[in-house]
Amino acid sequence: MILYYITDRKQCNGDLADTIESVAAAGVDWIQIREKDLPDRELYALVQAALARTRKTTARILVNGRTDVALAAGAHGVHLPADSLSAAAVRAIVPAGFLVGASCHSVGEAGQAESEGADFVVFGPVFDTPSKRGYGSPAGIAELERVGQAVRIPVLALGGVSVSNASQCLRTAAAGIAGISIFQGADSARQRIAELRSLSRDPTSGQ
Repeated sequence: MILYYITDRKQCNGDLADTIESVAAAGVDWIQIREKDLPDRELYALVQAALARTRKTTARILVNGRTDVALAAGAHGVHLPADSLSAAAVRAIVPAGFLVGASCHSVGEAGQAESEGADFVVFGPVFDTPSKRGYGSPAGIAELERVGQAVRIPVLALGGVSVSNASQCLRTAAAGIAGISIFQGADSARQRIAELRSLSRDPTSGQ
C-alpha cells in the first residue's frame, strides 16, 4: 500500500516544512511538493528543506510539474500533471531511479503514461470533492477498478478519499491512496498513517 501525501501550504495548519517532517516521520511513502504558485527560488528552497527534514525517513520527495527544480534540488522524482510534459520526455533526461508519476483520468491516459515510462499514476477524482467539481462528476470506484486492472504500474486513488472510504479503493486494483487533507489535516499524522496501514492489513480490504 503506497501512501502519497500531496502538499498544500494554503490548507496547512502551521508550518508546511514541519508538517512534511511529521508526516514523513509517521511513515508516508511519497510526498509531492505541489505549490504551483511559488516563485522558482522559493520552490527550490522548499524542496531542499523537505529533503533535509525527511532525510532520516524512508519518504521520497517529488515535485509537481517541475522536473528542472526536482533535478536541481536533488529530489527523488517528479509528478506530471495532465497538461505537462510527457513521461517519455522526462524519462529521457532524468537519471536511473528517478520517480516519474503522472495524473490520469481514464484507462487510456493511464495506459499512455505506462507506455511512456511512468512509474505510477494517480487516478481521480474517485469521490466527490469540492476542489474537483469543476472537472465534472467523480469517476467512481468502478472506473478506478478498470484503470487498476488495465495497467501494471501502481495506480493511486485520489479525490475525496478519507479514512472511512479508503477501504473501498483498496478493494479494487488500487495500489494505494493519494491526497492532501487526509494527511495534513489529521490531528496526529502518526495515528492517521497507522489507521490507513491497518486498512491494508484488513482481510476485508481485498489486499
